[in-house]
Amino acid sequence: MSTTQTEKPDVPAAGGNAPPGEKPSAGGDDAAPREKPLSPPQFILYLEGPAYANSLRQLTLWTHHVLLPVYGREITSTAPWCGRWWEHPEAVAQLHSLWLAWGELTGPGSAVVGPATWHRDYLTTAMTALRDPQGPFAGCKPGMHRPKEAPKVDAMDPFGPPPPPPA
Repeated sequence: MSTTQTEKPDVPAAGGNAPPGEKPSAGGDDAAPREKPLSPPQFILYLEGPAYANSLRQLTLWTHHVLLPVYGREITSTAPWCGRWWEHPEAVAQLHSLWLAWGELTGPGSAVVGPATWHRDYLTTAMTALRDPQGPFAGCKPGMHRPKEAPKVDAMDPFGPPPPPPA
């Protein structure tokens, strides 16, 4: 059915507001303007200020309410974890990428093999790297956080920052 400027289409336009659980139907060319599709979340290391804080809050909720209750194994000297993981940039990056993959592979509309793919391709790799004794939590123990110092860039490194100008 074709609609005119004064008629309302019977169904929402593609990308419009369909009720939860229903797919939007295609509307005519004269249908109301379509909503702008949501852009995918940006990787947390590219964010600053309020955008970083908001992403970290969402990551924290997922980590504390999904990841750790289900996949957080006992803390040992060979499998450390830091209760202040958000203070370890590598951990934030690893967990954020794990969370993004979780959303893509287990969310509505994902393939039925999505969760198995997430477990096989993302969970084990990320948790192994995070819980490695030489990983980002090396030196941290339950109830004790130890900040890690990043390696320093040699001033003579051709890819590092230029040396300061002569005085």
